[in-house]
Amino acid sequence: MHSWALLLLSIALLSGAAPARAADETLQSQALRFAGSAVAAAPGARVQVEVGTLDPRLKLAPCDEIQPYVPANARLWGRSRIGLRCAKGTTRWNVYLPITVKVFAPAVVAARALPAGAVLEQADLAQAEVDLAEDPSPALRQTQPALGRALERPLPAGGSLRQSHLKPRQWFAAGETVQLVAQGPGFQVGGTGQALNAGIEGQPVRIRTDSGRILTAEAVGERRAEVNP
Repeated sequence: MHSWALLLLSIALLSGAAPARAADETLQSQALRFAGSAVAAAPGARVQVEVGTLDPRLKLAPCDEIQPYVPANARLWGRSRIGLRCAKGTTRWNVYLPITVKVFAPAVVAARALPAGAVLEQADLAQAEVDLAEDPSPALRQTQPALGRALERPLPAGGSLRQSHLKPRQWFAAGETVQLVAQGPGFQVGGTGQALNAGIEGQPVRIRTDSGRILTAEAVGERRAEVNP
């Protein structure tokens, strides 16, 4: 092929690629603005949003009105996605852009490398800025709730202390009498019952009430369980 023909081919390819890049950048900027305003972060937190790109093989028809939205079951936290749909155009379309939402704020970190099973003391912990959205498990923002708790798994120096790092507490044993609270919108009633299995933090527990009825509750404290309707 002659050099002038190669030049014309290159110009044609570049002219076709330029609108595609411009359209992709438009979608990215819309997704970025939408995510920046929609992220629910704690006061004082620093939010950083990174927007990915569409598959370059995807060809979208021109659109006069593009609407960004949060897809069902998605959360703008950590690795997620944003939907963009054409609301006004000759051809309606709907695409998803990958995004990464980072939320930086002070939280509890390990002051040194801590092994699994370590019982946490004040000297083991420090405060530093961490990405709260980096892990699905909530980051601990204060040291007090962690003191005296044992680690479920190792934590490297500087690592963010998450709820999942802490071993679940056993609030009561099977056979113990527990305070049982049932609550809902506008009401709260209480009573006592016998635990039919150990009350482990965050796990369901079966309670036999004084009337003989068996309820499923959640262990929430020292010999305390809650029933949520």
